[in-house]
Amino acid sequence: MSSIPEGAAAADVSWRKSSYSGAQSNCVEIAVGVSGVVPVRDSKDPDGPSLLFAGEAWASFLAGVKVGDFPTD
Repeated sequence: MSSIPEGAAAADVSWRKSSYSGAQSNCVEIAVGVSGVVPVRDSKDPDGPSLLFAGEAWASFLAGVKVGDFPTD
């Protein structure tokens, strides 16, 4: 598995770190500028693998987070 989906130009990909990282720097980053998928990686391992989510699946996940479908307790 690669960090950038096959066919995506590296110059077009910009990684964005989570706005909440906690005291231990347990962060994830998402790539923007990739058509149709959202790559997600561990910010501590930028050369490691990425999980690839379909754009619709990522949008659904974010909507669920915003309405509290994933409690943190």
